[in-house]
Amino acid sequence: MTRIVVARHGNTFDKGDVVTRVGGRTDLPLSVSGKAQAAALAEHCQRQGLRFNRAFCSPLQRTKQTARAVLELQGDDVELKVLPFLVEVDYGPDENKPEAEVVARIGEAALKAWEEQAVPPPGWHIDPPAVIGRWQEFFAKAVKSYAGEDVLLVTSNGIARFALQAAGLAEGVDLKLKTGAYGVFELQSGGEISLTSWNLRP
Repeated sequence: MTRIVVARHGNTFDKGDVVTRVGGRTDLPLSVSGKAQAAALAEHCQRQGLRFNRAFCSPLQRTKQTARAVLELQGDDVELKVLPFLVEVDYGPDENKPEAEVVARIGEAALKAWEEQAVPPPGWHIDPPAVIGRWQEFFAKAVKSYAGEDVLLVTSNGIARFALQAAGLAEGVDLKLKTGAYGVFELQSGGEISLTSWNLRP
């Protein structure tokens, strides 16, 4: 069995900040609370006995910082590799805009379709079938090449949700992954995938 832990990076805003929809074109670092979330995730993984043999993240610094916090605490010399497909959605005209402005442009129904069904609103730059395909390719590679290993992937909310669809496990699950939260997929040698947890925040 291969265990895949899919985590979302920590916060990029703190209390009192103007929160905006941060996508793939906005490379913010973790905020103070985000660093605390990354540390909590690292400590939680250690308590759960998760020692990662491999680790991957997106090109964005917020995912790198979160992944490194986990790896540094476990103390092993595990190389953190970047997988470009893990980069967050490009929100087009809504990139880095306050949520109220985003809703005013696309409407509540479009936002609900995104949150519940991963249907991108008009103007957002994301190809769901392509992202799902990349997740499926990763799962297939993990079955063949990472047997018996624990693997960490740190990405963003917009991309993490497609892992559920790629595994055929999105039905009845809240697609949104909270900041600093994670889910666990178990992959069997025959290719079967099960979801043992989702959206758990330490």
